[in-house]
Order: sequence, then structure tokens, then C-alpha cells
Amino acid sequence: MVDVDLTDLDRFARGFPHDVFTRLRREAPVWFHPPTAHTPGGEGFWVISRHADVLAVATDARTYSSERGGAREGGGTLIEDLPAGFATGVLLNMMDDPRHQKLRRLATSTVSPRALAVLEDELRARTAAIVDAAVARGQCDFLLDVAAELPLQAVARLLGVPQEDRHRLFAWANATLDYDGRDLGEFDERTRAAQASMFEYGSWLIGEKRRAPGDDMLSAVLHGTIDDAPPTELESLMFFNLLIAAGSETTRNSLAVGLLALIEHPSAWDALRDDPAIMPTAVEEILRWASSTAYNRRTATREATLAGQTIAAGDKVTLWWSSANRDETVFAEPFRFDVRRQPNRHLAFGHGNHFCLGAILARLEMRLVLEAMLNRVERCSLAGEVEWTRSNKHTGIRHMPITLSRR
Repeated sequence: MVDVDLTDLDRFARGFPHDVFTRLRREAPVWFHPPTAHTPGGEGFWVISRHADVLAVATDARTYSSERGGAREGGGTLIEDLPAGFATGVLLNMMDDPRHQKLRRLATSTVSPRALAVLEDELRARTAAIVDAAVARGQCDFLLDVAAELPLQAVARLLGVPQEDRHRLFAWANATLDYDGRDLGEFDERTRAAQASMFEYGSWLIGEKRRAPGDDMLSAVLHGTIDDAPPTELESLMFFNLLIAAGSETTRNSLAVGLLALIEHPSAWDALRDDPAIMPTAVEEILRWASSTAYNRRTATREATLAGQTIAAGDKVTLWWSSANRDETVFAEPFRFDVRRQPNRHLAFGHGNHFCLGAILARLEMRLVLEAMLNRVERCSLAGEVEWTRSNKHTGIRHMPITLSRR
């Protein structure tokens, strides 16, 4: 494996390198990645690539922490260590139980099936307007004009963000997630400015919600209590930042990569148009196929053995969801895009105590966009080259020009 460097972001500049992970699953499913010139902190980490092993780690939160382990002062869910007390232990996705579950519980009711059923008609109307505008033009950047637009409008609605501010938040989140012109662990002026702007905006909005709470998720968190006290100021601010990024980034990339798969497999488009009853299985297959969150990290809190390998306390352990979703021992013909695939035990939303908070919303948004496209569009085709994000953490698309022929 001397030629494998998962911290070289150029390997991810045209999508996820499935060929590398097919080899890892076969030859070294629990592999210690040595540090390279690209590795933050000059420190190696474990790479877990098989479905069963990823499940084992994700299920055992006592041994594999989302915060830190061993003698580490920092930790988190990225390959690079993030500081304790600012990111780790404060961000919802970098927090261990029991506080993680207590903070998460404050927001759960706003994305429950009952709450989203009330919101569905509004989201369907928003979807219709978005897709109608694209069809009327006959050509669009599907990523920006459609795939990003509904999740962005939805997360603004859920967090109580004024809709006229959503594109500013989108630009700031993109600047922090995409490694355009920088490498792991590096920050440039664009990234720093975006982070500062997001913090400033979040502080203003939190103040507004404290004075005049609404029926949104942010208000529910701010006015809830954990152990008889409200969430801290930093927890509230980090929660807002996380939801803006996660609530728009993952779904838009699943939609864009999913439509790309439907363009490349026209028989799947026809099957979905002719038999709308397979929409639920199609959505699950798109989630598996896109796997927009490539990996998450954990840190070993104690010595453990996994697939015959000894993992020491404090070791970084990376779970590669995208690889698990192509595991040949779990999925029949994993590199075949099958909108009728059943069963489909994909891990696109993670697993265990950090299972995606917005999974129900993401499925709803994907279904609404696909239904609107299928009802209005006879066929889609690429109108230019697809531009991928340069990231080993988020597998996504920057631009995807398409032509739409009206149905």
C-alpha cells in the first residue's frame, strides 16, 4: 500500500477513488495509513474500509470516541486534530454521550415524521417552483439551480433563517467545506473570512431567537435545557454552523450525483418514470451510490482489536462509509446502479448514536426533487463537464451543466 495516500486531495478531485478502496477491502481492510507529505500533523491513522468493520466501530462509541482518546488534548471527526473545548465536545457531531444525546434530543422533534408531514406541502411547492424555472430555461447548472436550492431553502426554513440570506450562508459554508486551493489542515484568507462571517451571522440570529423564539429548530435548541441549564453560547453557535453546512451539503450532492447516475443509466430513468412505486428504493440506491460523506473519524479510548489488528488508545480511526457502501460481501454487484435494489444496507447516514439527524428530511427532499423532475422532464443530458469538489471528506459536485427536454 506504499502508493496509497488518502490525504492527497488530488486523488479525490474527480470523485471518490473507488479503485483504491476496492483494493483496500481485498488486501488490507484494517490498514494503518502512514504519514505522508500531505498528512496533517505528520501522524498516521487507521483506515477501515469493509462494511462489517465500519459497523463494529460505529456501534462501539465507548471504545471509539467522536471527541478524543488516549492522551490527546484534541480530536474530533476529521483526520486532523481539532481543539478540545472549541470543536471537540462542543459540535454535536464531535460530542460523546450523554451530552450528545441530550443536545440532539432538543432538535429531534422539529425533524420528526410528524413535523415534516406538516412541512411537506410547502416543500413540494418550493420544489415545483425550482424545477419549473429550470425546465423553462431548458438548461441549468443542476447543482446550483436545483440540487442545492431546495435543501438550502428547507434548512433556512427549519432554522428560522430569512430566505433572502440563504445564498450568503451557502457561500460561506462552501468556502469552509471545499479544499479549493488548499490542503488538509490548511486555512486561507477565503476560509477565515467565511468562518468569521458565519460566526457573526450566527451570533446575530441567536440573539434574535432568544428575544423572539419561533417554531424552528434553532429556537427549540436555544430555549431547551440540558441538565437544567440551556446549551452554552458556543454550543448554540456551533450547532447553527453545523446545521447550515450539513443541512445543505449532503443532500445537494446526493441529488446531483444521483441525477448524474440516472443520466448515465437512461434505463433507470425510464424505470423510475414508468413505475413511481419504486421511488423509495431508488432514493436508497442514490444514497448508497453517492455516499456524499466519505469518512468520519473516531479516536480509540482504549486498546482494541479489529480484524486481527491491534489499535492503541489514542489512535485515529477513520470509517470510510463510501467504501462500505461498495462492499462486495454485502451488496450484489456493488458497482451496478440498481434503482430496484433490495435489500440495501447502505451506511450513507452513518450508524450508531451519530446516525444523521436529518435523514428523514433528506429522503423527503430527494423524493420531491426526483418526482418533480420525472413529471416535467422527458430526458436530461450533460451540457458540459462535471466539476467535482476537491475533498476526501465530502464527495460532491461544484457544477453540473445539463440540458432538459420538457416532457
